[in-house]
Amino acid sequence: QVQLVESGGGLVQTGGSLRLSCATSGRIFNNNAMGWYRQVPGKQRELVAAISSDGNSANYADSMKGRFTISRDNAKNTIYLQMNDLKPEDTAVYFCWRFPNLWGQGTQVTVSS
Repeated sequence: QVQLVESGGGLVQTGGSLRLSCATSGRIFNNNAMGWYRQVPGKQRELVAAISSDGNSANYADSMKGRFTISRDNAKNTIYLQMNDLKPEDTAVYFCWRFPNLWGQGTQVTVSS
């Protein structure tokens, strides 16, 4: 059974950086598109960034452009989210996603003002 395991969340001050990782475990027969979503209580889960199966293309939500970078290492079956210049409004639970509908358990990111 394929599973996604996120790591790297935590507490950081405004302007700080964090790097999230998402490792895919289990029997994988092909690389899929993957990405990161985030959710705050009472709101819908929203896309942060997504990356193609070969890592050659990525797209970002407008508010993350220029601050966040998604990448992947297919040899390690892992994707990353480098988050810079973090703001309090980035506080959320961040979920890893693998096409079509596999989700990780989420990792908390808290940005203090």
